[in-house]
Amino acid sequence: MSDFEVLIYEVKNGTGYVTLNRPQALNTYNIQMRDELYQVLQAIKDDSDVKVVIFKGAGEKAFCAGADLSEFLTAPSPTIARQVRWERDVWGLFLSITKPIIAALHGYVLGDGLEIALCCDIRVASEDVQFGTPEMGLGIITAAGGSQTLPRTIARAHALDMLLTGRWVKAEEALRMKLVNKVVPGSELLPAAERFAEKIKAYDPLAVSYAKQAVTRGLDLSLERGLELEANLGSRLLAR
Repeated sequence: MSDFEVLIYEVKNGTGYVTLNRPQALNTYNIQMRDELYQVLQAIKDDSDVKVVIFKGAGEKAFCAGADLSEFLTAPSPTIARQVRWERDVWGLFLSITKPIIAALHGYVLGDGLEIALCCDIRVASEDVQFGTPEMGLGIITAAGGSQTLPRTIARAHALDMLLTGRWVKAEEALRMKLVNKVVPGSELLPAAERFAEKIKAYDPLAVSYAKQAVTRGLDLSLERGLELEANLGSRLLAR
């Protein structure tokens, strides 16, 4: 997939690497990145050779510093907006992927950057990371699911603190909040993410997929229904 301009997508030994590649703009999420990300996510979903995915950002300053406001604060007509949402539901596609996704996070992880990270299953952060949701200061709210994914990842009170005040959170606090799984020096960021990937790839990919589905789908169910989902997935594994 070398024809992309603002993303780099590579597959190496069963691991898909997605690099947000606008370092001169702090990897801000623009319309072209949205369209390219949709194509990459679909390729990840369809490619049986990809067992696990790592998301990372190019450059030294940011994983993703949010949306490119010069593009996304210019509202399209309602008709165009509905059409784009139907044709390019990036966030719905992201959350539908049953393969494990690891985020390697450094520098600024703001707005849409945080929402991308929250769509991932495991988050590894470098010591210089800074998380934030600046939307309130712009008179808007999160537009890519952050109001739903953030409180499902950290405690409600922490999520509301970040969403309502716009306060930035650094690495150690993010670890205490359980926003990230691990904090490492910058030089260890990608190796740490790859160690998670290698560990996961050592297991049966269908079992890994079902384990992820049991958790992610089960969170939206009652405990009783969640237990039924787990039992059903377990039975399907044994019946192969």
